[in-house]
Amino acid sequence: MQAREQLRAAKQRRRGDRIVIECQEQAYWLVNRPLLGGSSNGPEERMCPGTRTQLVKNADYYKQEIRFCRAAVSRTRVKSSICLEGFIKFSEQYMPHDPIMSGCLPSNPWITDDITYWAMNAPSVPVPTKLRVERWSFGFWELLSDILGRAQLLAFLKKEFSAENLSFWEACEELRHGEQTHIAEIVDSIYQQFLAPSATRWVNIDSKTMERTLEGIKTPHRYVMDDAQMHIYMLMKKDSYPRFLKSEVYKNLLAEAMIPPETRKRVFPFMRKPRHSSPSPALLPPGDPEAKAEERSKAALEPQPE
Repeated sequence: MQAREQLRAAKQRRRGDRIVIECQEQAYWLVNRPLLGGSSNGPEERMCPGTRTQLVKNADYYKQEIRFCRAAVSRTRVKSSICLEGFIKFSEQYMPHDPIMSGCLPSNPWITDDITYWAMNAPSVPVPTKLRVERWSFGFWELLSDILGRAQLLAFLKKEFSAENLSFWEACEELRHGEQTHIAEIVDSIYQQFLAPSATRWVNIDSKTMERTLEGIKTPHRYVMDDAQMHIYMLMKKDSYPRFLKSEVYKNLLAEAMIPPETRKRVFPFMRKPRHSSPSPALLPPGDPEAKAEERSKAALEPQPE
């Protein structure tokens, strides 16, 4: 609500007022900019005279000051109204996916003994939920970060004979997060499989990126494939990802996605009362523990008035 009010107030300001506020903000940052040659960690460091960097004020110092001020004046900054509008769009987009704001369907597994929510949102399921499939359209990284979404993208790329791009990206991720002792072997395997002239799954990389990658392979390390991986990532993001969202594969997944049955809503969805909570062993009276546990479990399964 506060962001909406600030956005509306920013739009209602007159043009002259907006220009004055922007000039005041630029002047503030020109005066209160961080010190040259050092970093500022807050008011405590600025108040301590011993932490300031002593610079010799010669001709080079003033030339650097002039260059810094000119760059600061000409620097473009994002307006607060645009930032607030983007924040509102982001919040509205992800609100149905927030368990606190929209609740868990069919129930919250942390409150009840029903683990259906975890089962439906497992990394690999035969039929995903509709919210999960819709989230793949928010961004390319949302699709890649989901194991099921990545498998669906791989199946789509196989039909278009470009599955080697995603396989190369996965191999680079394995190199980045793999064991240090196997880095040289993984780099050689990636080169022989995707980058060599006679590679079986050759990927299309521009000449400059290929030169930098081949130069880095001579001394293999964990981040030697970063340039090539980023090139393939942007290629899939700009070309394969939009076609995947427009394909029949994604449309069929969205149409066949499962919608969990909605439980009775309350004022606060995360405060639903547990209906089938199992009894705690610490509360069992002395005697036959198995019989007492069975009686209490039967009593807990019976419907309780709210």
